[in-house]
Amino acid sequence: MSINVDKMPKLGFGLMRLPESDGVIDHQQVCNMVDSYMKTGMNYFDTAYVYHSGLSEVEAREALVKRYPRDSFMLATKLPAWEIHKADDVERLFNEQLERAGVDYFDFYLLHSIEEGNNYDTYEKFDCFDWCMKRKEEGRIRHFGFSFHGSPELLEQVLDKHPEVEFVQIQLNYLDRTNPVVRSQALYEILRDRNIPIIVMEPVRGGMLAGFEPEIEALLRKRQPNRSVTSWALRYVASLPGVMTVLSGMSNEEQMEDNIKTFTDFEPLADDELQIINEVTEKVLGMPQIGCTACRYCCDGCPAMISIPDVFRTINTLRRYPDDWRSKNFYEGLVARSGKASDCIACGQCESVCPQHLPVIELMKEAVSVLW
Repeated sequence: MSINVDKMPKLGFGLMRLPESDGVIDHQQVCNMVDSYMKTGMNYFDTAYVYHSGLSEVEAREALVKRYPRDSFMLATKLPAWEIHKADDVERLFNEQLERAGVDYFDFYLLHSIEEGNNYDTYEKFDCFDWCMKRKEEGRIRHFGFSFHGSPELLEQVLDKHPEVEFVQIQLNYLDRTNPVVRSQALYEILRDRNIPIIVMEPVRGGMLAGFEPEIEALLRKRQPNRSVTSWALRYVASLPGVMTVLSGMSNEEQMEDNIKTFTDFEPLADDELQIINEVTEKVLGMPQIGCTACRYCCDGCPAMISIPDVFRTINTLRRYPDDWRSKNFYEGLVARSGKASDCIACGQCESVCPQHLPVIELMKEAVSVLW
């Protein structure tokens, strides 16, 4: 069964950054967001084994699977390489995911975060590509692909070896086009050359493209006074040929409402709007910022329980506004419920799972120097 790209919604609901209350997923708000999204006719939901410390798949069951007919939505999840230590783990993890999500099959199933090193090596060592194709033959997986955080060279290698892959999920946004680590433009062009459908993750760069300094936002609002800053990032990727679905990890009902507005009667970017985006990109890249997307992969295994993305958020704000007292107030509240930067023991666990390949240990030293 090939993917019917025309039936795929342009906006996908990413379940990685669900709303929380006192550290617990806000179930009622998630239900409200699911209902708003489904009413539009859009129906693609993306989760993973590790999101929300394993509770995202469970929330998908409670807020979606139990409340809507199975054939009314598409559910995607991912196999985590770092949880595979022996061959039997692959089947065990998959069955656990089916149980968590309360489904008999997944519409889209991905090998999670292929990149150079352990993840890709693990998938090859345990024949995960072949295993997924067998599950597809059984009907327990409808479509098979992978999410990718590696180099263009590795992407071509994987696709050459595995032409059975139906789609690829990549990080793509207007800020990362020339990023020497992400190299998203090169990844995009490889997939377009091979006519492989693309699912976009991090279109708003973990919120980085949702708000700027007033002078930069003014460039966008002058051209589109009734559109949000976020809408520009979403429209940029959704306008690209070959992009099947754009995932947005929405964290509240307001974000859902704004994203639905962007994709209702969708308008591709005009040429003059692309010129404005290029100007914004140049200005933003001129400001030194930590390229954290707040995926929070680093948090679960941190022995000091440091909320690393929130530390980086504080540092980024201080880099832009060194005299803004609110940043340090935010940090004081943060360390009242989590570890502080100076608690870092430089174990490297965070760096081993960071999709952005950030030098977290060195950045934490910077945080200690300006915070504590």
